[in-house]
Amino acid sequence: MSHPGSLVCVGLGMMLGAHVSPRSRAHIEQADVVFAAVSDPLVELWLQQMHGDVRSLQSCYGTGKSRHDTYREMVEAMLAQVRSGRRVCGVFYGHPGVFAQAPHRAIEQARREGFQAHMEPGISAEDCLYADLGIDPGNVGCQHYEASQFMFYRRVVDPSAYLILWQVGHAGDRSVSRTATGPAYRRLLVELLAQDYPPDHGVIAYEAATLPISTPRTEGMPLSAIVDADLRLQTTLVIPPARPLQRNQAMLDRIAALDSEAARGEPLLQ
Repeated sequence: MSHPGSLVCVGLGMMLGAHVSPRSRAHIEQADVVFAAVSDPLVELWLQQMHGDVRSLQSCYGTGKSRHDTYREMVEAMLAQVRSGRRVCGVFYGHPGVFAQAPHRAIEQARREGFQAHMEPGISAEDCLYADLGIDPGNVGCQHYEASQFMFYRRVVDPSAYLILWQVGHAGDRSVSRTATGPAYRRLLVELLAQDYPPDHGVIAYEAATLPISTPRTEGMPLSAIVDADLRLQTTLVIPPARPLQRNQAMLDRIAALDSEAARGEPLLQ
């Protein structure tokens, strides 16, 4: 049985006013209350032009405060209004389901309590990255990892595909409370990457444009230079392939055999 209150989490995309979809705009305009998790005051002012009751979730953040506590407070703020029977819209930068824990948690909790809840997609930094850097992920493939998680766990890296590390500015942060680490942590990251890439391998520090008058950051540098580079929370490290694709001749031969059987009209081997 569903209850009167409802929740929808929408994404504004990365560029102010340019990336929001018609469906997301409609949800914002038709909600009873709008919660905004956007760090730019200009974005909040823009939202206030679409709705008269926009409540910022930025106050949930605090210096030295665990982001886990922040996300719990965001979820509770939205769910309190849902439980009171109101149509709630949570607004987030980019895609609300990409590097955003609060929307996922809020939707799951609302559904457990019997409320209608869903997510509307948005244009993420990943989408902008493909466009700005001219990368087709279907060409040689892409591997995506959050930078700290990449350091904390053993991963099998394929240097013939793109490797994309998100939130590299606070790589190695175990506190879940800092917005940046420093050169010593990035030196460890370089040591880890050096198992698969030479120190002079070219990489790109990428940041999507957030205003129509701004341009994306696409700064190239050798891998070793990221230790002292200006890497912020929103910086993504793009590592192009370091070697060509390796043919799997054994598999190609088996596929060719199946192709031959199909061409002769023979039943395919199980």
